[in-house]
Amino acid sequence: EDEIMLFETEMKEFWTKLKSIYGTEQISQTLALRDSCKESIKALSEKWSKKLKEGDLMIDKIQEYSNEILQQSQHISENQEHLTEIKSNLNQEEEQKKGLTDSIQELKEELMKKKEIISSKNKATKERVERLCKSKVLFEERLGLEIRRIQNEQLQFIFRHIDHKDPDKPYVFTLSINEQGDYEVTSCTPPLDCIAEFQLKVRETNNFSAFVANIRKAFTALSYK
Repeated sequence: EDEIMLFETEMKEFWTKLKSIYGTEQISQTLALRDSCKESIKALSEKWSKKLKEGDLMIDKIQEYSNEILQQSQHISENQEHLTEIKSNLNQEEEQKKGLTDSIQELKEELMKKKEIISSKNKATKERVERLCKSKVLFEERLGLEIRRIQNEQLQFIFRHIDHKDPDKPYVFTLSINEQGDYEVTSCTPPLDCIAEFQLKVRETNNFSAFVANIRKAFTALSYK
């Protein structure tokens, strides 16, 4: 606009000089040329003004799009970070799951081994108890002994005909097989000081008949005191 005003001022000056030099006809032609030039300049100014406005709108639109793209980029970056964090958490959870699975498998294997050991011990215990029960008749006939199976797979040994003053008086001890598979006396009536020694010896020799016979002898000796 400043250039247009400057141009118009120069045109006025030029017109004034022109009137002093040329005649009316030349002036009319020049005037017509000036008007045509002004119309052209006006049309050109309107065209470029419109172009400038469109350019400003385009710049604003581009800036708007740029801002939107920047926001979208930031949003994508945040989502990417969040996704990375989720993946990291999933990896940690997967590792924890694998660790738990391995631990559970180890516990299962250990439990199976313990079950096998317990089953083997129970089997051995039952077999030994069965052998003891099979010896029941022999003990009853030769030692005046009664054997009873009581709770928790224990055997109760009842001796009679020990006290000559009271042949029916019972002398009792209870025997079990512990977790190590060893004989263990859980009770003894009347108590014997030597019971621990007999128990240790039967564990060493595994001679159960001698063990029972020694206890009967100890009861017999006690009856004479």
